[in-house]
Amino acid sequence: MFGRRTLIDLLLGEDMKVNFGLLVCLLATVLTTRSLADAAQRLPDIVVYLADDLSARDLRLHGGTDIETPAIDRLAADGMTFDRAFVASPSCAVSRAALLTGLMPARNGAEENHSLPHDRVLKLPQVLNEMGYQTAAFGKVAHSRSAPDYHFEVHDGQKEILELRKSVKQFLENRTDTRPLALFVGVSDPHVPWPSKSTIDPATMSMPPQLLDTPRTRVQRSRYLQEVKNLDAYLGELRELTDKHMSKDKLFVFSSDHGAQFPFGKWTLYEEGIRVPLIVAQADTIKAGTRTDAMVSWVDILPTLIDVAGGDTPDDLDGRSFAPVLFDHTANHRNQIFTTHSGDRMMNVYLSRSIRGDRYKLIWNPHPEFAFTTHIDLLLRETSGDYFREWTERSKNDQAAAKVVAKYYGRPKFELYDLKQDPSELVNLAGKPGLKAIQQKLRSDLNAWIKEQADQLTVFHEPLMLDSPETWVPRNWKKK
Repeated sequence: MFGRRTLIDLLLGEDMKVNFGLLVCLLATVLTTRSLADAAQRLPDIVVYLADDLSARDLRLHGGTDIETPAIDRLAADGMTFDRAFVASPSCAVSRAALLTGLMPARNGAEENHSLPHDRVLKLPQVLNEMGYQTAAFGKVAHSRSAPDYHFEVHDGQKEILELRKSVKQFLENRTDTRPLALFVGVSDPHVPWPSKSTIDPATMSMPPQLLDTPRTRVQRSRYLQEVKNLDAYLGELRELTDKHMSKDKLFVFSSDHGAQFPFGKWTLYEEGIRVPLIVAQADTIKAGTRTDAMVSWVDILPTLIDVAGGDTPDDLDGRSFAPVLFDHTANHRNQIFTTHSGDRMMNVYLSRSIRGDRYKLIWNPHPEFAFTTHIDLLLRETSGDYFREWTERSKNDQAAAKVVAKYYGRPKFELYDLKQDPSELVNLAGKPGLKAIQQKLRSDLNAWIKEQADQLTVFHEPLMLDSPETWVPRNWKKK
């Protein structure tokens, strides 16, 4: 560093004229040093983009073959893809409450669908606000229009994609807040109702092995996949918009609240219901084009976002930051994944709890005497589940179809699956002598976790009983 007299002499020179070249260099050095210091202290912007009812396996990124998703593929090429990411629960409100609290359902209070966490529970937007962020939620981030209950400063619960796009664009273009931004955007795709038209040919589609292959099932699958294409297109648009209006080092997260609304998907603890896409990208920080097999849960996202921003993670969370996976390429995160389901009002009065290890999964259904029903079979809507009529009719004369329909309505007390040999969970191994020790260990660990969670296994409504099928005939059949 120059001494004061030496600096003055250099600036003025022997003829006492200012050396403007040196002055410009010195000012540039000072400004650069200050900007680097400011950048080191500035919090990175955050973008969280959420799909609604999207199973991981339907994306080409995870083995799907029916549609192209170029925007999702580009995001994966720019960041890290998690091959084993799981939600805390396979229904909308419950899953999103776990995301925004870092707590599992029994601890945050949102257990059955359409419920909210306790007021006393700390929410992610509150933590981010305290750290210095502006928080904004557009579309379906929390459930329905409950963003205000989670303390987002800016919120717009618009579900229509065209209006959502306008709202987000206007907000970013007109924003004057100088704080770093945590922007959450949730689309309603591919949630029902599905569109009447699709660009995907039902006849040439592949079909998940757990579903019955019927003409109407194919039509509805094609409509569902059309909405996956739509949400992919908006992802591309959103990235362009945030690249223009947000910081270069922003953290970008893409995921879905649970699996698709088909039998053995949403509302169930099968992989189709709980395994979701998760991609995280940050330029020049997270190595581009990487994949990880580390098991992570949606409750881990809250502490990870706080950790990435350099904040202090709240005590007593169920979630744990997976930042070491993102930045240090740590191979492992969780040894076990726990998931819960406590029903969806009167449409689905059914309890399930599960534990998933590296290879085996145990599902416990505390009330196998209950009939498992959902919006799919009870409503038979033209915009979603009307294909279930074909399932029921086929089951009358087709033994294989009858088994599938019976499995839909009735679940045994325990289900054990070897996910390495049987990734579609078609063969229940519970009670097999050779797997007795594995089943006992998983059951013991699950019971211990349920006790730690103070999970009361509450049945929130009067159930429909499996031995009384006349009580759960589809509603629009009763009208005929």
